[in-house]
Amino acid sequence: MPSGITEKTAFLLYDFLWRLVIPALRLNRRLADGFDQRVLKREISGPADLWIQAASVGESFLAWSILKTLYPENPVKIVLTTNTVQGMGILEKAVSDITPNTRGITAETAYFPFDRPSIMEKAVRKIQPRLMVLLETEIWPGHLSALKKSGCKICVINGRLTEKYVKRYTVWPSLTRSLSPDRILAVSEDDANRFAAIFGRERVSAMPNIKFDRAADSVNTPAGENRVKQIIPADAPFLVLGSVRQEEEDDIEKIIADISGRHPETVIGLFPRHMHRIGVWAKTLDRLKIPWLLRSKTGPPVQKGSVILWDTFGELTMAYQLAAAIFVGGSLAPLGGQNFLEALLCGVIPVIGRYWESFSWVGLEIVEQGLLREVSDWKEAADTLAREIEQPPDRKKVQEAALKYVKTRQGGTARACGLITEYLNKRVKSRLSGSTVQGSTVQRSEVKTVNREP
Repeated sequence: MPSGITEKTAFLLYDFLWRLVIPALRLNRRLADGFDQRVLKREISGPADLWIQAASVGESFLAWSILKTLYPENPVKIVLTTNTVQGMGILEKAVSDITPNTRGITAETAYFPFDRPSIMEKAVRKIQPRLMVLLETEIWPGHLSALKKSGCKICVINGRLTEKYVKRYTVWPSLTRSLSPDRILAVSEDDANRFAAIFGRERVSAMPNIKFDRAADSVNTPAGENRVKQIIPADAPFLVLGSVRQEEEDDIEKIIADISGRHPETVIGLFPRHMHRIGVWAKTLDRLKIPWLLRSKTGPPVQKGSVILWDTFGELTMAYQLAAAIFVGGSLAPLGGQNFLEALLCGVIPVIGRYWESFSWVGLEIVEQGLLREVSDWKEAADTLAREIEQPPDRKKVQEAALKYVKTRQGGTARACGLITEYLNKRVKSRLSGSTVQGSTVQRSEVKTVNREP
C-alpha cells in the first residue's frame, strides 16, 4: 500500500484520471454489460471469504476448475469476478455446475470494478475478503492497494508474465514492492524468474499450469452430440483455421487460396478470433471468388470446396474433432498464439506460426516430440497443411501421445487449491486463537460463524 508522499500523490492523480475516463467508458461496447456494477452503482455481494478474479474466458475456465476441486475444511463463500461478458457466461455456468454441493461452498458472480482507488476501496469494504486469488496476471494498483489496507492476503495463481510487463512494473520499484502479492505460483520457471525480479524470490514458486488439468476434459464431446458433423461431407477433407486474428488475415487469405487451388474439394472452417471480423472476411472471400456461407446459415451437408465462415460460438472443439488438418491462429504475427492443445487432444497435429510465447509454458518438448508443427510463414503453413490433408497421421496414436504429454504435466489445480485452503485455514485458526486469548470458549459449530463473519 502506498506510504510516501510521492506515492500518495500518485494515487490521488490516478483516482482523478479514472474519474475523468469512466464516463467515456460507458460508450465502450465491451464494457457496457455490467457497467453499473463496475462503478458500484449496483453493489457486489458480500461479505465473502474468498474473492477470485478471472479476467476473461481463459481465466474463467481456471476458476471453474478450482471451484470443482476445492475442499475447504469450513464453509466458504466465494465471489467470482471477471472483466468480460464472455467470462461472465462461463463463471455463471461454473457456479451452476457446483450448486448445490456438500463441500460448504457458496459462490456468486460479479463484474470486476474499475480500478479507481475510491471505487476499489468501497468494493473491498463490501466484500471483506480474507483471501484474494488473481488468476494468471491481473495486477491493478488501486485493487492491490485497497486489499493491502484491509489486511487481505493476496495470491497470484497460474501466474504468467512477459518481459514487456517486467519492464513496466520495474519503472517504480518501491511502489511495486509495496503492492506485492503474498504468494505467487507461476506456470514455469521462466515466469517465476520474471515475477521474482519484480516482487522478490521469497514470494514466488512454480506450479503446473491448471490448463493441463482441464485440457483433456475440454475435448470430450461424445460423437453423437457433435452437431458440426452433419454439415461436413463425409467424403471431403475438412481443414480448420482456428482463432484467426486480424493482424494475420493477409497470410490466412493466401493459405485459403493456396489450399483451395491444390485441393479444390476441401471444406474449410474459418474461425475468426473476434466476431466483428466476419464482415471483412465475407468481402475477402467474395473477392477471392471462393464459395462461402455463414455457419448460422448452413444446411446439411455443405458444398465441397466451400468455406464455412463461423459466426457462432462454442463449436471450435467440435470442428477440431472432425478436421483432417488444423491451423491455430494468433501465431503468424507477434500476438502470442492461441490454445493449440485442444486441437492436439482431438488427435490432429496442429500447425502454428513461430509466435506462440503466450503458450511457451506447454514446453518446447511438444515440438521435439512431433506433436506440434511450427512454421515460419504462410507458405510453409500451406505446404504443411496440404501434406496433412493428403496423409493425415493416425488420429488415435496422436491422441494417445498427446494425453501422455498432458498427464505428465498435470496437478496444477490441486496445488492451487492446496494453497487456497492453507490460507483460509490460517485465517480461521488466527481468529480462533484470538478468541481463546480473550478467554472465550469456541465450539466447533462456532468455527463456521467465524469463517463467515466480516
